[in-house]
Amino acid sequence: MDYENKLKVQYIYHSCFLIETENTILIFDYFKGTLPDFDDKKKIYVFASHKHHDHFSFDIFKWGEKYQDITYILSKDIKMNENYMNRKGIPAQIRKKIYYIGKEEATLFDKVKVETLTSTDEGVAFLVTVDGKSIYHAGDLNWWSWIGETEEEAVDRERRFIREMEKIQGRSFNIAFVPLDPRQEERFFWGFDYFMRVTETEAVFPMHCWGDYSVITTLKEMGCAKGYKEKIVEINRENMSFVL
Repeated sequence: MDYENKLKVQYIYHSCFLIETENTILIFDYFKGTLPDFDDKKKIYVFASHKHHDHFSFDIFKWGEKYQDITYILSKDIKMNENYMNRKGIPAQIRKKIYYIGKEEATLFDKVKVETLTSTDEGVAFLVTVDGKSIYHAGDLNWWSWIGETEEEAVDRERRFIREMEKIQGRSFNIAFVPLDPRQEERFFWGFDYFMRVTETEAVFPMHCWGDYSVITTLKEMGCAKGYKEKIVEINRENMSFVL
């Protein structure tokens, strides 16, 4: 495959995706699912946006036993001390490859630039620039709004979400991974729609759907999505591999 202008994306499960570029492999928010064998000639970067059980698993540290050139970039809310890592059986050689990143930070890992936003839930969202490509993974940064919440809660959730979106307004992404959560009922698309309206995103992958992929079709058929529906990638358990 010619990677000069393309990205290979593998949907794993929930909010976990594997992205392969010319020189690197990126894995975001793994907690379960089957991963393909990696190309061990490429640098591997494993991201976890926060410690919630559906975004982080200790299984990721087992990969470091098989692949030498691997780096773990974890939100600071996951930070583990030595005693805890001893109890979890994380080998010493793996610990040297773990880096923690906080909110509103920008760090260069070799040739991979990693920036973060503050999540509206826990942890961070990731903005990654690698091999000339720009990638956004929201983690749990979303316009969380729920039927039955108080007006004060609704205003606060909206304010915090919009504040983060203002930081990336007008920014371009080759690919983005953004929550589309059916648990929010008729509000399921609010955060997704807002993100697509304020950024220049070429292709967007819905995530955090809890296995209900019908919300993707529903959004594409809504009038609000008219300007970006062709950019929405339709994932499901039968449609998991993409070349962009």
